[in-house]
Amino acid sequence: MLSFFKPNPAKKLRKSYDLILEQAMQAQRKGDIKTYSLLTAESEQIWDKIAALEAISK
Repeated sequence: MLSFFKPNPAKKLRKSYDLILEQAMQAQRKGDIKTYSLLTAESEQIWDKIAALEAISK
């Protein structure tokens, strides 16, 4: 009945996903390809968690 009061873990993960992608973009612009690749790999792991949560909720 009051499901809108329940926290949404996917929303928090999306926020961190967006933040890490932003950091990766800045690293790429600076020419720091190693940091860019590490941040991109981390963001892909977060995206997998988001996809799993959304698959469960459907």
